[in-house]
Amino acid sequence: MKRYILLIALHGMIIGCSNAQEETIQKQDSVLQSQEYDIEKKVVHTDAEWKRTLTEEEYRILREKGTERAFTGDLLENKSSGTYTCAACGFSLFESDTKFKSGTGWPSFFTFIEGHVAEIDDSSYGMKRIEVVCAQCDGHLGHVFDDGPAPTGLRYCINSASMNFEEKEDSK
Repeated sequence: MKRYILLIALHGMIIGCSNAQEETIQKQDSVLQSQEYDIEKKVVHTDAEWKRTLTEEEYRILREKGTERAFTGDLLENKSSGTYTCAACGFSLFESDTKFKSGTGWPSFFTFIEGHVAEIDDSSYGMKRIEVVCAQCDGHLGHVFDDGPAPTGLRYCINSASMNFEEKEDSK
């Protein structure tokens, strides 16, 4: 009888976990869809393929949701005109005229290119925040906070290693 009760309880826990995972997946899918991005253009690779194409640091940040040390990123002090792109798939993410000096140690932007970045609830490490990912490959970029400048009041705090920079032709 005890085994039967234990088996029923275990079955209930498994179903509960499965439902929670399904809700999380549906929520993430709805976030991506709500930002009007064409899901058919998604870039999907295996972990082995990502490891072959990314540096160790890029892989750690983009695929494992890591963070580079503050004030160490190559793009932190970049003041050139152009576009910041995803280091994993090349998708345009931020325009240089939306970048600002936040003093936090990471490149910061007050907005992104519409439909090119997705926001996902993140409660890791006991914190409640919003993760920012590339809408094309789901690569982790950083987080968004509500302490930025006008006009949005937002600060997209982005790892340099998750991006490349394409300088405008006329500013070279």
